[in-house]
Amino acid sequence: MVRVAVLSFAHVHAATYIELLRDRDGIELVTADPDAPPDDPTRGRRLAERLGAAYAGTWDEVFALRPDAVVVTSENARHRHLVERAAATGAHVLCEKPLATTEADARAMIDACERAGVSLMTAYPVRFSPAFTALRSAFADGLLGALISVHGANNGSNPARSRPWFADPELAGGGALADHTVHIADLMDALLDGEQAAEVYAQANSILDDGGPVPDVDTAGLVTIRYPSGVVAAVDCSWSHPPDHPTWGGLAMTCVSEKAIVEFDAFPPLLGGFDSTTGRDRWEAGGADLDAAMLDEFLDSIRSGRRPSPDGEAGLRTLRIVLAAYESLRTGQPVALPDPLGVTSG
Repeated sequence: MVRVAVLSFAHVHAATYIELLRDRDGIELVTADPDAPPDDPTRGRRLAERLGAAYAGTWDEVFALRPDAVVVTSENARHRHLVERAAATGAHVLCEKPLATTEADARAMIDACERAGVSLMTAYPVRFSPAFTALRSAFADGLLGALISVHGANNGSNPARSRPWFADPELAGGGALADHTVHIADLMDALLDGEQAAEVYAQANSILDDGGPVPDVDTAGLVTIRYPSGVVAAVDCSWSHPPDHPTWGGLAMTCVSEKAIVEFDAFPPLLGGFDSTTGRDRWEAGGADLDAAMLDEFLDSIRSGRRPSPDGEAGLRTLRIVLAAYESLRTGQPVALPDPLGVTSG
């Protein structure tokens, strides 16, 4: 039996992880969300009771249970505290993306887990898509030739509609660029075997604001990433789907290589129609349950004692791209990233 704790319900994915873990054999699930607003029915003890999950009222109480593993789904800026506490109790960690809001916090989290001898995995479910696995294998086997460029789009609804902290620059570390650039960046990390980006340029605005006041974070953006190998990726990372859109969003990539142009869709539409209950169009996505596949990887790595993928270092590499994107917004110029040997790329 593996005891797993879900720490905080702040993130929109927390309820999904709870439901998936609750229904698994060999898992003893406990949850905690002591920082939840007392009047928020979507968080805290009330959500745990609705989902049928055991609940601990304080962080001290949940860590006293000595969980074998934790899933950190707090606000981005609060990841470090929970990861360090989990590592100190000997728990393996699956942490929501982005790994942190600063490189210093991300490095501290990685170091804490390494010192404690526990694993740190970053929550990037899209790389577990069977279609992406096939794409990655095709490049690795040389069937497509060398990768030249990628256009990626990770568009979705504004998560601040249900979780206001997503629009708080201190808690979230940014807006749409922080939230959606990282998924495409992680797929690039997998395709390029962990090659750290060399240069990042970004443009963004806050025009997509649902007609309300202009938010304090970006809601639409385009990030261009250049890698030392010469590969260039352009990422549309916008919160561009209106509230009445049939689905939350999606993620797709067009890869241009020496021998082919390949399109990848992480959430292909399976069924479409009209929902008479809501009076709106409705889409049902096809394909595998990527969150479940990611949890499979995390739990299997714990049981087997191997390093999970994507690990904390992968999370740090993608975070550096986000931080460089915000520096580019500030300066209006491309931003060079240090290479792993400490030499700045030109």
